[in-house]
Amino acid sequence: MLHPPVEPGQYTSFAFTSRLIEAGVDGSVGSVGDAYDNALAESQIGIYKTELIRPEGPWRDVEHVELATLTWVDWFNHERTHESIDDLTPIQAEEVHYAARNGLIPTG
Repeated sequence: MLHPPVEPGQYTSFAFTSRLIEAGVDGSVGSVGDAYDNALAESQIGIYKTELIRPEGPWRDVEHVELATLTWVDWFNHERTHESIDDLTPIQAEEVHYAARNGLIPTG
């Protein structure tokens, strides 16, 4: 009998948790114990898998995945526009946010 593959524990794995601790990052990005816990992280990891991991795989080794990930993150932040932030890149949206916050550009 064949069984569908089971996704490995992505967010609670020992290696993932250890890496978060090393980096000084909280494992939870939402409020703890409700349906929204980790929703942002899960959404971002889904985009990463859809745009990079699945289309470009299978991967030769971890080093190839790491290099491709660095390239993808740079592209995602500096070149990929996002409709939810007025078709800006994340870097551009952050610059606009801080400029408005510091009174350098008018708002509204």
